[in-house]
Amino acid sequence: MSASQPIEQAAIQQYARQLYLTTVADQFARLAEEAVRKKQSHLSYLEALLEAEVEERDRRAVIRRIKEAHFPAVKTLEEFDFPAAPQIPVALIKKLSEGEYLERKEPVILLGETGTGKSHLAVALAVAACRQRKRVRFTTAAEMVTEMIEAQSQLQLTRVRNRWMRYDLVVLDELGYVVMPDAAAELLFQVIAGRAEQAAIIVTTNLPFSEWPTRSPTRGCARRCWIA
Repeated sequence: MSASQPIEQAAIQQYARQLYLTTVADQFARLAEEAVRKKQSHLSYLEALLEAEVEERDRRAVIRRIKEAHFPAVKTLEEFDFPAAPQIPVALIKKLSEGEYLERKEPVILLGETGTGKSHLAVALAVAACRQRKRVRFTTAAEMVTEMIEAQSQLQLTRVRNRWMRYDLVVLDELGYVVMPDAAAELLFQVIAGRAEQAAIIVTTNLPFSEWPTRSPTRGCARRCWIA
């Protein structure tokens, strides 16, 4: 190591951090040594260094998306026991995880009895969306109704409703598990209706289709979505 090398390395670290290239600052020296050992060109070294920066930024972005989604617990499709639930079309679920429904702004309805894995699958699909850098928000129907009622009482209903429109995907869990007054159901309907054809939504429910409101914006497409 030359006498000037520590000074040069300190300067590179300082410049990299000023440019918010934290991975470059942390790994440039190690990757430089590796490039020398492997007799890589300057361009190959630079490519490897920038690739490490991009990969780390992507990793942190996914972690941030998952944290902002407010999942009760992070679950993935890899953790789901598909053999124990043979009624679930595995190919369709994995196709949904690729995210085309997000681009088409389609609703996904997961309907079934308690314990059939609806919430796990909903969260897993939402985690897959986070990995695709989508803005995601998880909530239960009861939590959303409570928030909307409070917003209405504080004359903030429009602001709160508009905030729910900004997400690429909303997961609405446990719709129908708790009986709601008509006024509360109407507030919930406003959010679902507002997202229709504007952004995707995943709904988990135990309500038979015969009990869905005929004017629900998700009712018409529900039979085209997966049903547990």
